[in-house]
Amino acid sequence: MTRPIIIFIVADDLGFADLGCYGGRDAQFGPVSPVLDSLAAGGLKFTQGYSNSPVCSPTRFALMTGRYHYRLRGGAEEPIRTSSRGSATLGLPPEHPSLPSLLRASGYRTALIGKWHLGYPPHFSPLRSGYEEFFGPMSGGVDYFTHCSFTGAHDLWAGEAELQEPGYLTDLISRRAVDYVHRMAGRQAPFFLSLHYTAPHWPWETRDDEALAREVKSNLFHLHGGNIHTYRRMIHHMDEGIGWVMDALRDRGIADDTLVVFTSDNGGERFSDNWPLVGGKMDLTEGGIRVPWIAHWPAVIARGRVSVQQCMTMDWSATLLDAAGARADPGYPLDGVSLLRVLREPDHAFRRPLHWRMNHRGQRALRDGDWKYLRVDGHDYLFDIPADERERANRGPLEPQRLAAMRAAWEQWNATMPPIPQDATISLGFSAKDMPQR
Repeated sequence: MTRPIIIFIVADDLGFADLGCYGGRDAQFGPVSPVLDSLAAGGLKFTQGYSNSPVCSPTRFALMTGRYHYRLRGGAEEPIRTSSRGSATLGLPPEHPSLPSLLRASGYRTALIGKWHLGYPPHFSPLRSGYEEFFGPMSGGVDYFTHCSFTGAHDLWAGEAELQEPGYLTDLISRRAVDYVHRMAGRQAPFFLSLHYTAPHWPWETRDDEALAREVKSNLFHLHGGNIHTYRRMIHHMDEGIGWVMDALRDRGIADDTLVVFTSDNGGERFSDNWPLVGGKMDLTEGGIRVPWIAHWPAVIARGRVSVQQCMTMDWSATLLDAAGARADPGYPLDGVSLLRVLREPDHAFRRPLHWRMNHRGQRALRDGDWKYLRVDGHDYLFDIPADERERANRGPLEPQRLAAMRAAWEQWNATMPPIPQDATISLGFSAKDMPQR
C-alpha cells in the first residue's frame, strides 16, 4: 500500500450533532456542513468515537503523543491557561516523541496550520515537536479578527515569530492549508498536515462581525452574546474552508491517496447541539466526550460506511502511524490502538475499554462495551449506553456487582497513571451566575 498523504482536521468545541451527517438541523441559510457531510457519505463515519478529554489542551496532548495525556504534567491542566505563557513545565516537552516527529522521521513533510495550545516559546512550540511549518495561534482562544488572546496579547504566529496578518482567522487557516497542499503536491515525500481550526470556539464572530472584536476584547468568553445562528454560520465557514482544501487535493490529482480525518477536540459548548447526548465541554457525560469522527480515503475506505467501533483521540494517532508505516518510540509506548483494519473493514470491531478522569468535579469514567461507569461529584453511576445514551437511567442499584467490577477496573487503570498534581488548575469560562446549568 502506498503511504498516504494525511490531513488531520480538528474543530474546536464542536458538538456531536452539529453536523448534518450526525443528525444536525439545517440553519436558516441551509445545510450547515455540506462538505463534511459529503466526506462522511464518501467514506466512514464513527458513531462511538470519543475525545481523550472534555476540554481542549488535554486532548491535544493525547493526539500529539498517542498516549494518555495524564502522563505529562501539562496534560493535567484543564485547560492550559493563557497566563501560563513563559512556563517551562506546562507544554509538550520537545524531547517527547510526537505524531509529527515520528512521521517526519519516517520521511513525511509536516505542518500545523491552526491552533497549538500546548505551551509557549521559548520552551515549547510546534517547531520543537516535529512540525517543519506552523501558522496559527499558540493559546486556547483568540479573537477571529484581532488575533489577540484572553490577556489581550497578540497571538498569531508563523513559526516562532509573531505575524501581523489581517483577516478572519478561519479563512486565514483555510487559505494557508490550500497553499500548503499546492506546495507539497508533486513532491516525492508524502506530507502530514494538521489542520486545527479554532472554530466554532468563542468569541461568536462570523466573517461579518469584525465590529464585535472591540466589544469582546476584555472578555473573549463573550458571555453576553452569541446565538445558534452565528454559531452555525461559524461552522459553515470552517466547512467551506475544508471544501477549499478538498478542491486543492482534487486539482492536484491526489485526493484518492489522501487520508482525511475529521473530529472535535471535545464536546460542544453553550450553543452546540449534542442530541441525544447530555452534557458538554468539561463533562464526562457523553455530550462532553463523544464527538464526530469521519475518515475519508477513497483508495482504501469504501463509500458510505458506518462503524460502531469504540475509539478515542489517541487511537487515531496510532492509526496514522500505522497507515504511514511509521513506528512509535519503544521508550514511549503508545496507549492508542490502531484502527487501520477498521478503515479497511468497517464491519470489524474489537473490545476497546476507554478511561477518563477529570480534576473538575472529581469526575471519572470507563466505557467498556455497552456499559459505562461514571462518577461525578462523588456519585457513582452505571449506564447501559446503547439503551440509554442520555445517561438518565442509573443501573447501579440494580446491578451492584457490575458497578463494583467496573469501578475496580477504573481504579486498576488509574493506579498506572501519575496522580493529579496538587497545583493543577481548573479554568471554567462561566458558571451558574452567567447562565442556567444544563
